[in-house]
Amino acid sequence: MDFDGLLRDFPQLTTTGLEQGAIYALVALGYTLVYGVLRLINFAHSEVFMIGTVSAMAMWQVIGFDQNSAVNGFGIVLVLIFTGLIAAVIGSTVTAVLVERVAYRPLRRRNAPPLAFLITAIGASFVLAEFIGLFSDDLGIGGQRAPFGMVDVIKSDVVVSLGGWEITNTQIVVVVSAILMLIALDMFINRSRLGRGIRAVAQDADTAALMGVNKDRVIMLVFVIGGIMAGAAALLWNLTYGYSRFNVGFLIGLKAFAAAVLGGIGNLRGALLGGLLLGIVENYASGLFGTEWKHFTAFFVLIVLLMFRPTGLLGESLGRARA
Repeated sequence: MDFDGLLRDFPQLTTTGLEQGAIYALVALGYTLVYGVLRLINFAHSEVFMIGTVSAMAMWQVIGFDQNSAVNGFGIVLVLIFTGLIAAVIGSTVTAVLVERVAYRPLRRRNAPPLAFLITAIGASFVLAEFIGLFSDDLGIGGQRAPFGMVDVIKSDVVVSLGGWEITNTQIVVVVSAILMLIALDMFINRSRLGRGIRAVAQDADTAALMGVNKDRVIMLVFVIGGIMAGAAALLWNLTYGYSRFNVGFLIGLKAFAAAVLGGIGNLRGALLGGLLLGIVENYASGLFGTEWKHFTAFFVLIVLLMFRPTGLLGESLGRARA
């Protein structure tokens, strides 16, 4: 164990962990929303995120920017971010809606058992990943880091330097964006009419239906919101790492699901807390034990926590959320 290395790199590991954790948190919101309303683990959500990353890269390629392009000027950066965000959000949202309509809604109408939903979710995940994988060579995302329209949209520059602690502009953008989106979503869920409908269905779907709440619309809205959050996370991933692959969502999806459970699945604020903590913990493990222990430590900490607190850190369900 390298305690000296951990102490030396502690500030940098913390900021990197927050950056990665912010992406986990945004993806985790999709898991926690669907679970809060349907009591369903949507394992296809990782591919919703993946298609968002591919969509943003494709948009940049279509408008003429690729790995050989030089991004000069603030205006160009704004155009790339805006077009990438629109493409990622549309790609992820459409995918999320299709998954709900094709894979889950028929099962709900037939009152299928929970196991059927679980198997369908896993199947939908593989179908989406393999579908994109079939076109990997054409899209240019087939290799280890083969770029799909790889563009260094935001040049990573140090904006804060305190001794050995350096914070880059991309880290600030990612973390601040995630926090602002969580605040906006939390306010929407707790203070808007549609948000009250989501909480009502999450608390008691049958009673909510008797009170005039359209359950199918609420469920569709939940998938749309999850898709929007996944699309935003996909853009932040592209800005940070600058590449996409057909299986890029697999590990991110597992980490995001772990983050949702860690914070308390069904709790929006818990998703943010769980994501940030998971990102920090796995980076500390990298500094202490080596990068090969990064993933192991993240899931090990989750298991240990659940042994003592099965409901996660916050544990409040979406149906009981209050402003």
